[in-house]
Amino acid sequence: MNHYLVLVYGICFSLIGGAAFAMMWANINSLDIQPRSRKQRHPEAPEPGEEVMYVDLSREKLEGLYKKEE
Repeated sequence: MNHYLVLVYGICFSLIGGAAFAMMWANINSLDIQPRSRKQRHPEAPEPGEEVMYVDLSREKLEGLYKKEE
Protein backbone atom coordinates (compact mmCIF):
# COMPACT_ATOMS: atom_id res chain seq x y z
CA MET A 1 0.00 0.00 0.00
CA ASN A 2 2.84 2.35 0.80
CA HIS A 3 4.37 1.95 -2.67
CA TYR A 4 1.12 3.05 -4.30
CA LEU A 5 0.98 6.20 -2.19
CA VAL A 6 4.56 7.05 -3.19
CA LEU A 7 3.62 6.52 -6.84
CA VAL A 8 0.52 8.75 -6.56
CA TYR A 9 2.57 11.39 -4.73
CA GLY A 10 5.25 11.29 -7.44
CA ILE A 11 2.68 11.63 -10.23
CA CYS A 12 0.92 14.56 -8.51
CA PHE A 13 4.26 16.24 -7.79
CA SER A 14 5.28 15.87 -11.43
CA LEU A 15 1.97 17.29 -12.67
CA ILE A 16 2.20 20.33 -10.41
CA GLY A 17 5.87 20.89 -11.26
CA GLY A 18 5.16 20.58 -14.99
CA ALA A 19 2.23 22.99 -14.79
CA ALA A 20 4.32 25.52 -12.86
CA PHE A 21 7.14 25.26 -15.40
CA ALA A 22 4.70 25.62 -18.31
CA MET A 23 3.15 28.72 -16.73
CA MET A 24 6.54 30.32 -16.11
CA TRP A 25 7.64 29.50 -19.66
CA ALA A 26 4.48 31.07 -21.13
CA ASN A 27 4.87 34.20 -18.98
CA ILE A 28 8.50 34.67 -20.03
CA ASN A 29 7.65 34.14 -23.71
CA SER A 30 4.79 36.64 -23.51
CA LEU A 31 7.27 39.43 -22.69
CA ASP A 32 8.44 39.43 -26.31
CA ILE A 33 4.96 39.85 -27.77
CA GLN A 34 4.23 43.40 -28.90
CA PRO A 35 1.16 45.00 -27.33
CA ARG A 36 -1.92 45.36 -29.49
CA SER A 37 -2.37 48.50 -31.49
CA ARG A 38 -4.58 51.27 -30.15
CA LYS A 39 -8.15 50.37 -29.42
CA GLN A 40 -10.73 51.47 -31.92
CA ARG A 41 -12.45 54.75 -31.17
CA HIS A 42 -15.98 54.69 -29.88
CA PRO A 43 -18.41 55.53 -32.70
CA GLU A 44 -19.95 58.39 -30.69
CA ALA A 45 -16.62 59.93 -29.67
CA PRO A 46 -16.18 63.52 -30.82
CA GLU A 47 -13.72 64.30 -33.58
CA PRO A 48 -10.66 66.36 -32.61
CA GLY A 49 -11.63 70.03 -32.47
CA GLU A 50 -15.36 69.34 -32.26
CA GLU A 51 -17.27 71.21 -29.53
CA VAL A 52 -18.84 69.09 -26.82
CA MET A 53 -21.64 69.99 -24.39
CA TYR A 54 -20.79 69.47 -20.73
CA VAL A 55 -21.99 70.38 -17.25
CA ASP A 56 -19.82 72.75 -15.23
CA LEU A 57 -19.62 71.36 -11.69
CA SER A 58 -16.95 73.69 -10.35
CA ARG A 59 -17.14 74.61 -6.68
CA GLU A 60 -18.11 78.24 -7.35
CA LYS A 61 -21.09 77.26 -9.48
CA LEU A 62 -22.33 74.69 -6.96
CA GLU A 63 -22.04 77.03 -3.97
CA GLY A 64 -24.12 79.72 -5.64
CA LEU A 65 -26.67 77.35 -7.12
CA TYR A 66 -29.30 77.60 -4.36
CA LYS A 67 -28.59 81.13 -3.17
CA LYS A 68 -31.32 83.61 -3.96
CA GLU A 69 -30.28 86.17 -6.45
CA GLU A 70 -31.46 89.64 -5.52
